[in-house]
Amino acid sequence: MRSIIETRGISKLYELGGPRARYGSLRESLSDWARAAFRRRSGEERRTLWALRDVSFDVQPGKVIGIIGRNGAGKSTLLKILSRVTEPTDGEARLYGRVASLLEVGTGFHPELTGRENIFLNGAILGMQRTETLRKFDEIAAFAEIEKFLDTPVKHYSSGMYVRLAFAVAAHLDPEILVIDEVLAVGDAKFQEKCLGKIEKTAQGGRTVLFVSHNMGAVRSLCDEVILLEQGRIASIGQTSDVVRQYLTGTVEALAHDRDLRAAARTKGSGLVRIASASIRSRNEQPTTEFAIWEPFVISLSAEGPADPVSASFWILVYSVQGEAVLAAFQYDSVEPVSIGRAGAEARVAFDPVGLAPGRYSVSLGVFGRHNEFYDWIDGALAFEVKGEFTTGRPFDKRYGSFSLPYKWEVSAAPRR
Repeated sequence: MRSIIETRGISKLYELGGPRARYGSLRESLSDWARAAFRRRSGEERRTLWALRDVSFDVQPGKVIGIIGRNGAGKSTLLKILSRVTEPTDGEARLYGRVASLLEVGTGFHPELTGRENIFLNGAILGMQRTETLRKFDEIAAFAEIEKFLDTPVKHYSSGMYVRLAFAVAAHLDPEILVIDEVLAVGDAKFQEKCLGKIEKTAQGGRTVLFVSHNMGAVRSLCDEVILLEQGRIASIGQTSDVVRQYLTGTVEALAHDRDLRAAARTKGSGLVRIASASIRSRNEQPTTEFAIWEPFVISLSAEGPADPVSASFWILVYSVQGEAVLAAFQYDSVEPVSIGRAGAEARVAFDPVGLAPGRYSVSLGVFGRHNEFYDWIDGALAFEVKGEFTTGRPFDKRYGSFSLPYKWEVSAAPRR
């Protein structure tokens, strides 16, 4: 079977710190060319960055392929090349089919047009006939859940409404290839779940999906295979569980009970509030990264905000090396949002009791605003290990499940007759 996507030696070079590209007159273009020639003669060189280097892979029709990696690994650049948004510096990509791309919030939307008009505009951009878009219109509007705002200019839409409409158009106009970047993180949890269900249904219908996400749970549930990018190169291609495990092992720093996170790589977020530090302790406040089964632990973190304080809440997610979220702590479950400004804020959550089975775990930390917009998110901020013994010192014997919750036995012998 012929591949629906073929890439051969794709590389992309960017200049850093150069003048911003703009349209100008012929005179200005000649002047820019002359200055560039002078720089070459004088030995002045601009700093450059290879966003991608020699990337080659094939995708079979009907496959869902995950693309993962840290920020700056080249994921979005690869999708832009495959979507024909930008050209590669070297190499080529061949796609055999109609492509629908969801790369950035509002891509392909005209802010002055209404939601209704933008549905038809996006359909035309994707190569759809007006009759085809018209046939799907009601389904698109219902999925996006913005029927009341269809005749409102999209410049008045929130980022979540943008994503709802953009995803609905891209997913419902029957492309052979659907390309999705990490824009679904903007939507609320219910809509994200709805989108993931649509992606799964799209794949079952024989469509091909390229899916970039930092949500390893979604990647594991949706993707047939995964491509791991590191510094613009393919580090691994293979079965989802194997590549996700390799990625998570690589993102987690060496075990440390205290970390300064000001310079840590961010997964997503606007940066309005930034996580500054995090630590992990035993229940009696001893710094450690090793815990016995059933032993409680405490995670603390601090964050810094803008000059004008904003309302924010914290998230903590604990992942296994298989990429499964095994523990979650959301501040809004029990505590109201906190106002975070220049003075910062601190948070502390105790996991007690803990029933994790032996193994290594990573901790992701997040802070978000009142309307679920992410301010900051760091994967692999902390790591710890659950040892193969109980708090009593008894070794852990192999048993079913990922957890070993504390339990209480009551046993008595039958009375003699």
